[in-house]
Amino acid sequence: MFEVELENITKSYGSESVLDGMNLRFERGRFSVVLGSPVSGKSVLMRLIMGLESPDRGRILFRGQDVTNQPAGIRNFGYVPQSFALYPHYRVFDNIAYPLVLAKKTSGLRARVEKIAKKLRIDHLLSKYPNQLSGGEKQRVALARGMIKDSSVFILDDPLVGLDFKLRESLFVDLRDMLSEVEGSVIYSTSDPLETLALADDVFVLDDRRIIESGSLDQLYEEPQQARTLQILGVPPANFISGELTGRICRTPLGQCEIEANEETSAQRPVRIGIRPEDVCFQDLAPSFLLGDGRVLLREDLGAETLLYFEAAGLRFIGFWSNGEAAPIQKDEFKFGIDPGSLHVFDTNSGRRIGITKSAGALV
Repeated sequence: MFEVELENITKSYGSESVLDGMNLRFERGRFSVVLGSPVSGKSVLMRLIMGLESPDRGRILFRGQDVTNQPAGIRNFGYVPQSFALYPHYRVFDNIAYPLVLAKKTSGLRARVEKIAKKLRIDHLLSKYPNQLSGGEKQRVALARGMIKDSSVFILDDPLVGLDFKLRESLFVDLRDMLSEVEGSVIYSTSDPLETLALADDVFVLDDRRIIESGSLDQLYEEPQQARTLQILGVPPANFISGELTGRICRTPLGQCEIEANEETSAQRPVRIGIRPEDVCFQDLAPSFLLGDGRVLLREDLGAETLLYFEAAGLRFIGFWSNGEAAPIQKDEFKFGIDPGSLHVFDTNSGRRIGITKSAGALV
């Protein structure tokens, strides 16, 4: 059974349409991440699920029951808003305990607050007020308050936005650790692909007022069905080059290869070809690889790896190489290759995936 379902949800503000005919199904017991740009409507979607707003059309179901017109209090979902929204006149303890006090569930209150505060490493702050906390500490308090309820659904609306990278990275671990002990479903929104890769079981890509693709994290990362998914789900982002497809023959600025197309046609059509940075090869190039001569624009040392920005065939690329291997670059010029089996090929007009390349690879 699905925990939460949205059927044909539409939401507008005046003449501006935010969500249009959205259909979503969140599975029970999964960490589901809605990934989209900062203005894609993620917060509106989270507020609709929570019951803080009502859709113009469509239904929201909780375990098969229609809750579209039920207020947030009746739905009893845990909620962490994008803003901290802490009560300035309450101490940390009372901020965390507030949802339980409001629901008149005060039995064992102190023990529950202390347990979740310890899990998020803020148990030493329980007697302080919000104006005595750092931004990261405030965010942990907001997380604790949202997760303390007895609920089977927890909604987190971009809860780490605005925090610096190191603090976000630390909270990834805390969140996963804490939520692994929660018997419930998590619906989490973010515009950060790194958060998605670190946390998600399932991913829902929100773009152009609708969910354009959904599935397990591995499925969407390895074989995205939309060019937009490949573009936003990855760190650093994928490279894109233009090409032409005739039958199964795909011509690119780096050469040509054969792909197994879903829809074959004898007419030539334009395609977009996606290449993840980790699929750019600098050593042990096979004869079947698409080959190019690169010129370094920028090197970024990441410790175990180096991130390389370079130019080839009049195009710009990003690639990785391991610092455990000798750098393949001499005088900022080098040769590189791309295994045709790693390419992601999409129709230029629709953005839909056309096929996967054969491992047999490049043609002479």
